[in-house]
Amino acid sequence: MRIRSMFVQIALVSASLLLSTSVFAADKKKAVDTNRETVAKPLTDKQKKQQEAKLRKELEGPYRKWLNEDVLYIISDEEKSAFKRMSTEDERENFIESFWLRRDPTPDTLENEFKEEHYRRIAYANERYASGIPGWKTDRGRIYITFGPPDENESHPSGGTYERPYEEGGGTTSTYPFEKWRYRYLEGIGSDIIIEFVDTTMTGEYRMTMDPSEKDALMMVPGAGLTLMEQMGLSSKTDRFSRTDGTRLGIGNQPTSMKMNQFERLQQFANLQKAPPIKFRDLEAAVTSTVKFNILPIRVRADFMKITSTSIQTNITLQLERKDLQFQNKDGIAKSSVNIYARITTMARRVANVFEDVVAVEFPHEMLEAASAGASVYQKSVPLAPGTYRLNLVVKDVYGGGMNNFEMVLNVPRHDDEMLTFSSVVLADQIEKVDTRSIGSGPFVIGTTKVRPRVSETFKRNEKMGIFMKLYNFQTDERSNKPSGSIEYEVTKKGSDQKIFEFSEVVGANTGTDFTVEKLLPLQTLEPGQYTLKMKVTDKLRNQTVTPTATFNVT
Repeated sequence: MRIRSMFVQIALVSASLLLSTSVFAADKKKAVDTNRETVAKPLTDKQKKQQEAKLRKELEGPYRKWLNEDVLYIISDEEKSAFKRMSTEDERENFIESFWLRRDPTPDTLENEFKEEHYRRIAYANERYASGIPGWKTDRGRIYITFGPPDENESHPSGGTYERPYEEGGGTTSTYPFEKWRYRYLEGIGSDIIIEFVDTTMTGEYRMTMDPSEKDALMMVPGAGLTLMEQMGLSSKTDRFSRTDGTRLGIGNQPTSMKMNQFERLQQFANLQKAPPIKFRDLEAAVTSTVKFNILPIRVRADFMKITSTSIQTNITLQLERKDLQFQNKDGIAKSSVNIYARITTMARRVANVFEDVVAVEFPHEMLEAASAGASVYQKSVPLAPGTYRLNLVVKDVYGGGMNNFEMVLNVPRHDDEMLTFSSVVLADQIEKVDTRSIGSGPFVIGTTKVRPRVSETFKRNEKMGIFMKLYNFQTDERSNKPSGSIEYEVTKKGSDQKIFEFSEVVGANTGTDFTVEKLLPLQTLEPGQYTLKMKVTDKLRNQTVTPTATFNVT
């Protein structure tokens, strides 16, 4: 008994030790697992793709509604596939703009009659054809939205007694509620198009049908609603159910009309499901392209200055060499006249702005030879929303007949209010303050300063080169309400990293969140050649840096 008791005690001690060891191991494992949970693991490629897909799905909400509701019936398969491949908001917005423009009957006007009519049809369908589901989802809604109101509408909202037409067998029967729409012509489908909608459930939901006998409420009632052939005994009502043309017409062995041919009806039914054809006016314009006369050399540049987050002052500057212009002498005055026409459009060819002007150049006749060595500069300021545009500029020398049809892209920048950003860097041959009456208005005026760009970016050694740029969104100190930043300038010659010129300045007191750079750089010490101006702008409070650059030539 004593030995047995000793074994029991040993067993209990061993079990206790084993349990303690297990608990310790479990606690240790739990601690390890807890530590692991606090360490951020890098995402795998698969997880990154899943995260991107989830984010894309969240962002696609309004675009999915546009695709699956707004334009479901009028968008082509090719357009739908292209839209689904797009991944950025800008791409989708440009696609939508282009989508409506391609259907606009008057693309040169601000109104898009097609788009307005399309949404009117959707509203009408929702109001008139709803039946437990939105009106735009019904068959009548689909046809109305796609093809518009019918030319004729034979409506039987309560059904009842109906005299069949001869092609349906004649005779009297009783019908479900139905409507018969007739279109005189539908592009891509044909002429004299008849579409029938039948409400066999008596719930207000009319379904489009290919079988004219589907509206017959007495179809399944023996001996009732007989056709003329059946009344004369030339056909039996049971024969209706053995027809092979997809109908249950009681016309016996009589031949059907061409429109009642099963293949014609099937083709029409399929065509009615397709999106209506698109008139590719952009391709038509390419076929009837204009001849461009590029015999009047011009230089064009565009600079962008922020007005607000959604409006950018776009300065379009045009330079003509006077030696390329034709002058006329009248009363001792040499005069040249240039007509300018410009059109700014979105990439989808939607007109954003149009301007035209006449530039006259006049000199005393005796000074014409000297004046011909210079250039004339013209500038137009246009407010544009951030985005990509196309500038088409036509310039004509009135007296000489020379023309230039110039085209360039305008990439109007988008400024983030939470980031340090900058305007275009303008290298100018004139920088001077304007009087209070001219602030913010007139050619070459930016705010309180007249800035005339040197479009060619070429300067002589005896000139001073103006440097103009605006910096936006410096962070201000919460207590002093002042920014803290710096600007470092350096000039290097092409093909060399050697700094020809360098200096710096502080951005601080009395500057606010924006800062304007206005500098005149003497060029007499620079050898002829091409140079690069580099700037390093630092917002010390935000710890952000931007590096604007510009190139220029010295002759």
